[in-house]
Amino acid sequence: MKFELTILGSSSATPIFNRNPTSQVLNINERLYMIDCAEGTQQQMLRFDVKGSRIDHIFISHLHGDHYLGLVGLLSSMHLNGRSKPLYLYGPPHLKEIVELQLTYSDTVLQYNLEFKPTTPDKEVILDNHDVTVETIPLFHGIACTGFLFREKKRLRKLLKEKLERLKIPVEYYSALKKGADYTTADGTVLKNDTLTVDSDDPKSYAYCSDTMYNEAYFKQISNVTLLYHEATFLNNMLERALDTQHTTALQAAEVALKTGAQKLLIGHFSARYKTLNELLDEARSVFPETELAIEGKTFIIGE
Repeated sequence: MKFELTILGSSSATPIFNRNPTSQVLNINERLYMIDCAEGTQQQMLRFDVKGSRIDHIFISHLHGDHYLGLVGLLSSMHLNGRSKPLYLYGPPHLKEIVELQLTYSDTVLQYNLEFKPTTPDKEVILDNHDVTVETIPLFHGIACTGFLFREKKRLRKLLKEKLERLKIPVEYYSALKKGADYTTADGTVLKNDTLTVDSDDPKSYAYCSDTMYNEAYFKQISNVTLLYHEATFLNNMLERALDTQHTTALQAAEVALKTGAQKLLIGHFSARYKTLNELLDEARSVFPETELAIEGKTFIIGE
């Protein structure tokens, strides 16, 4: 099952040094989920071959412009490109008013259904489908802000097909075997399921921690994730500035990963003051070696 993340934007408040503000696309079993949608996101989608027609869910963490100002343009382009299937949008309650106001005054009536699910300051499951559950992560920023925790569903058991064929087990029993059933032969012999199948891989998880100051209140919820994305706006020598703006330093992001037992850390939301990012990466790796930069256009296979 595919579970991979593509970075479309990793700058903070302004686009600079060829870095765009925040946007990501998560591919889960060939279904695309967009996380934040800053200005310039559509250009990044074209640049990195991300097709809007494949996106059915968009998650907006908060209403600072560098996380949502590309949204209405993307919704409009989907309309102009003939989208007919529903689109599901998740974000702060006032996001609905913002979108509707812009559509109203441009005299635009979307030819697809836009289903809006408001987020709240509390932890809650906002999506539960065949592949994944998504829950909000309450964060600590200047305005209401949530991260998003994506957890894969446990897959069915994997068939040992060569063995099944050798034993001439009928195909119509395969579904039951995947669900853990034993198989009884014509002469009454019971073949245990674990001799005919193997367990599927452990479910993977991805935690997206958008703008936030360091606060251990959300640590338990994101414990032991496969991949943790955490904002790292500043170097730790600007800790006072990070506290004033309710952001996190690269050192603090690494401490979050260490304390929560993340398998891997991805840092982003870099301040425009940093032309190169090596210092931020080195600072994070001094605490948590399994750290990577959220480089635009790069795809991370979660679990590798």
